[in-house]
Amino acid sequence: MFHNWSELLPTLQKAFGALGRSNPKMVKAYMALGEAASENNVLDAKTRELIAIAVAVTTRCDGCIAAHTDAAIKAGANREEVSAALATAISLNAGAAYIYSLRTLEAYDTLKAPA
Repeated sequence: MFHNWSELLPTLQKAFGALGRSNPKMVKAYMALGEAASENNVLDAKTRELIAIAVAVTTRCDGCIAAHTDAAIKAGANREEVSAALATAISLNAGAAYIYSLRTLEAYDTLKAPA
């Protein structure tokens, strides 16, 4: 098992609260981002959470994975829907690695060229 996800989420929530007490303006601004993203109600909560899971995977954030998976479950997402979001993340991340590989080769060629 990679993490004890049942323990990770409450640990993160507790730590999040501790940071919030020491920097309430930052936490308020952070929370406002999520509120702003859902303000127009074009996407339902389940869809937003499935997108968040895919982003969490591509950014490799275990805390985000725990929080957004929990929120997706609460929003009614089933395992098949989460798996579909993960497939999208995998396909995108592989594509991103390919594009950044091309950028790296371009950097190499540019930096290797005689001045």
